[in-house]
Amino acid sequence: MTDYGEEQRNELEALESIYPDSFTVLSENPPSFTITVTSEAGENDETVQATLKFTYSEKYPDEAPLYEIFSQLNLEDTDVSDILKLLALQAEENLGMVMIFTLVTGVQEKLNEIVDQMKTRREEEKKQKEKEAEEAEKQLFHGTPVTIENFLNWKAKFDAELLEIKKKRMKEEEQAGKNKLSGRQLFETDHNLDTSDIQFLEDAGNNVEVDESLFQEMDDLDLEDDEDDPDYNPADPESDLTD
Repeated sequence: MTDYGEEQRNELEALESIYPDSFTVLSENPPSFTITVTSEAGENDETVQATLKFTYSEKYPDEAPLYEIFSQLNLEDTDVSDILKLLALQAEENLGMVMIFTLVTGVQEKLNEIVDQMKTRREEEKKQKEKEAEEAEKQLFHGTPVTIENFLNWKAKFDAELLEIKKKRMKEEEQAGKNKLSGRQLFETDHNLDTSDIQFLEDAGNNVEVDESLFQEMDDLDLEDDEDDPDYNPADPESDLTD
């Protein structure tokens, strides 16, 4: 008959010696503990980390232990999901044997793989950005090849913009015509014209004074009636001359 308690105690002692800095006992009944697993440093000293929590079932190792990711660092949700799938697969494959070291080792390798994938993704992103920059530079120097389709699209856009400019200009000219002042309105709105000049023009136009004495003096002039002169001949202007 298998002594599950003995096997569990022996494994706990071995794990504590293997992971002295990352092994932590949470409870003794049921036995529960955590082991922190950190990847090797990647480019730029990047690391990912997962703290695994294990709890022995009553008949462990003939039954799989309970496990979960207690905490994590720099892992994506997909990474967490992949780690849990890996634990389930390896627990199933190792039933009947103490397996915590095997499970932790599998997670360690997975974390190293994730760091490598991060480096690969970064390199791919860098290459993609360089390619896009190169394509943009080519477009800058060579421009877009002219085809019938893109020429017609450009012409339609150009004609629409030109029509809009013409409409705007016609509207402005129409508005300017409505706002154009007559000569009288310009005269009345000319602020440089002195008010006394306007008053003078109004007085001159409406009130004309006549000096009647000028006509009275004309009556005193000695005017000879040419028609009473017997020598006057209308056909001969010199007949009016006297000796």
